Amino acid sequence: MLLPAADLDHVLAHTAPLWEVLRGERVFMTGGTGFFGRWLVGTFAHANRALDLGASITVLTRDPARVRAEVPALAAERSVVFVRGDVRALEPDSERYACVIHAATESSRIPDPHDHLGMFDTVVLGTRRVFDFAVAAGARRALLVSTGDMYGRQPPDVQLLDEDYRCAPDVTDPSSAYAEGKRSAEVLASIYAARGLNVSTARCFAFVGPHLPLDRHFAVGNFVRDALAGGPIRLTGDGKPVRGYLYAADLAIWLWTIALRGTPGRAYNVGSERTVSIAELAAIVADSAGAGCRVERPSVVQPSRVHRYVPSTRRARTELGLDAWVSLEDALDRTIAWHRDVSSLARA
Repeated sequence: MLLPAADLDHVLAHTAPLWEVLRGERVFMTGGTGFFGRWLVGTFAHANRALDLGASITVLTRDPARVRAEVPALAAERSVVFVRGDVRALEPDSERYACVIHAATESSRIPDPHDHLGMFDTVVLGTRRVFDFAVAAGARRALLVSTGDMYGRQPPDVQLLDEDYRCAPDVTDPSSAYAEGKRSAEVLASIYAARGLNVSTARCFAFVGPHLPLDRHFAVGNFVRDALAGGPIRLTGDGKPVRGYLYAADLAIWLWTIALRGTPGRAYNVGSERTVSIAELAAIVADSAGAGCRVERPSVVQPSRVHRYVPSTRRARTELGLDAWVSLEDALDRTIAWHRDVSSLARA
């Protein structure tokens, strides 16, 4: 089961008018096998079938065999074509594409997060390769999937980060390679937009939903993993950091809308303004899991400053009519239910 049927219908209901520009067309995408990519490719395939678009999407991946093994439902889609390649070595070809989406290099999918130089090269060189490819392909639209990390650490007195906030990661810290790489990628987007490529940028924050990795550095994914195992849900810190979580189906709506309707050269925050502390999040996950699932706090914690990571989404809401339609509680209910369904199917 790739994506829940109700979520596919939810995405289609909020994007139906957008798809006409892709009727009979081809889309090219990088990063189509990660969390974002599975939602974008899955919702594209659903819209293609439901609206009889006659469109297709070509997905660049380093390992098509791994995709077939991990997500067979995605590989079975007739409108989806996987091609082997590395975004850093992507070369223009003779094919034409109406839309190019660059969603490669989610931080959770980087093979070695400590390879800072490799990470930076992948983000920056890969982005330039993709934009050159889009120009050569005659793409009418392009999307750069960026990150809220590009703002640097959010000051505790700034409630919501808006797109005009002027801040940056710490350039003396090698671990800033991913965030600084995305900042550089956004500069490239501005350069190519000035040259005529209709590229918009999505600055993505925090999310939850089916296919979010449960074994990486995402607190919500770790909490869902603990809950599915019967608990306890383990807090490893003081639980004070604050986030805003957008459900993956809404994420897909936002990304497709920005890709096909966003103003060229413009960046849009993607996320939720509803704030929740990590401790509060753990409690909500426990409630969603039911069956007496409890939260376990560490016996000793070091006090810390509150770390906020919450966007202002006013631009996306006012300019593109976007919203967070699925509540956090509903998002967690759906995510846990999906994992349980997948486990049941695997045991059957």
